[in-house]
Amino acid sequence: MQANSMELNGIYYESRGSGPLLLFIAGGNGDAGPFAPTAQLLADRFTTVAYDRRGFSRSAPGSGSGDRLAQDSADAAMLIEQLGDGPAYVFGSSSGAIVGLDLATRRPDLVRAFVCHEPPLLHLLPDGDEWLAFLDEVHAEYQANGAIAAMAKFNARIGAPPPMRPAAGELPPHVVELIERMNRNLDLFLETELRQYTRYAPDFDALGRISDRILLVGGAAGREFVPYRPNLVIADWLGSRVTDLPGDHIGYATSPAEFAPALAALLSAH
Repeated sequence: MQANSMELNGIYYESRGSGPLLLFIAGGNGDAGPFAPTAQLLADRFTTVAYDRRGFSRSAPGSGSGDRLAQDSADAAMLIEQLGDGPAYVFGSSSGAIVGLDLATRRPDLVRAFVCHEPPLLHLLPDGDEWLAFLDEVHAEYQANGAIAAMAKFNARIGAPPPMRPAAGELPPHVVELIERMNRNLDLFLETELRQYTRYAPDFDALGRISDRILLVGGAAGREFVPYRPNLVIADWLGSRVTDLPGDHIGYATSPAEFAPALAALLSAH
């Protein structure tokens, strides 16, 4: 099914299918592209919407002032209000999961169920100070040697592959374009999210009031890596549990054939 690519209030988004709205909120790359395989597989059951977060890829830049996370949350709320006909299913991964937690706190009326996939709230961990110090080191590496070097240092520690820099002819043109977009997004991510979003303090009282709608998930292939761990702390606070989905930190992109039906089954109970 061909995606419909559109723009709404400066936000580029891709919509597929019909049925209840399922909004995908991207992580640190801020781009709709990695969600395309899973969104395509779910388009027979949902109206899937994936978008480029403000300032990333094809969306308009932010104002440069104020609370960036609050703006991210407001943009997600705007998309639900404009594209849906009631509360939506929301899936957020990595930084996008932090945006989703903020959205669920601020606008619970818009969230039918929120799938919180590996939010990197590293300050919640018992060794959180050590991890936050490491993120400061990554930022220093960025200032000294640029985004690619910083992300190589970051990804090696958290168990992710380094940023891709494909040679001409190695990959299909649309994949090369996606990688180039995400690499261009790294400067904004490293300056405004790496150290800031990881320090976000969830409102556990507010989340507790809708805990039946907060579905904590992680990648079954990534349990030993740090992005999986913050959800275990959140689960303790909410008295819930973490459900594993196929793949790793980006299983929706790397294992869509297994990931999509597992996500659909999880949402079917809500």
